[in-house]
Amino acid sequence: MPLLAGFATTLTLIVAIGAQNAFVLRQGLRREHVLPVVLICALSDALLISSGIAGLGAVLTSSQLALDLARYGGALFLFTYAVIAARRAFNPAAMNPTDHTPTALRSVVLTCLGFTFLNPHVYLDTVILLGSLANQRGPDGRWIYGLGSVAASFGWFFSLGFFARKLGPVFARPRAWQILDGGIALIMTGLAVWMVLPAH
Repeated sequence: MPLLAGFATTLTLIVAIGAQNAFVLRQGLRREHVLPVVLICALSDALLISSGIAGLGAVLTSSQLALDLARYGGALFLFTYAVIAARRAFNPAAMNPTDHTPTALRSVVLTCLGFTFLNPHVYLDTVILLGSLANQRGPDGRWIYGLGSVAASFGWFFSLGFFARKLGPVFARPRAWQILDGGIALIMTGLAVWMVLPAH
């Protein structure tokens, strides 16, 4: 039961389209550096969930400075990426998925790490929430719960990254990429604004 509970809870948390998922989806559609991206996302979740189970969540919630740094730094990062996505949306000529300028692996990795570790929402979901729920299962059940959580994360990111290419015919048209990037820009902007609101 702890294994299934961890799997189900984590899946409900990460399926919602957010900054990280939007980035993974776009890389999957472009068929560019997909394996490194999904591995970074899934392994980072495993690290953060394990840290939460081990007690890092309690440390984070006790430091207002750490929360503020993550909050405003994450908002700035998301807004910057929103501007980049908006510029792509207004430049349809650059959106042909079969003829795009390749992005360097280093740049993709750094962007992916930014979406993962500069987003306070990631810490709330993995370290604090999942860590707390796991620890309610007791000394024996908490790591089994964590294993279920990690399995859900791996399953989701690999599915999102590698099955996105099935949508290739839809995104053969520049207009589809324009809509996707416009949506990504709106999502990133909304998340950035949400982060800097006084209380939520």
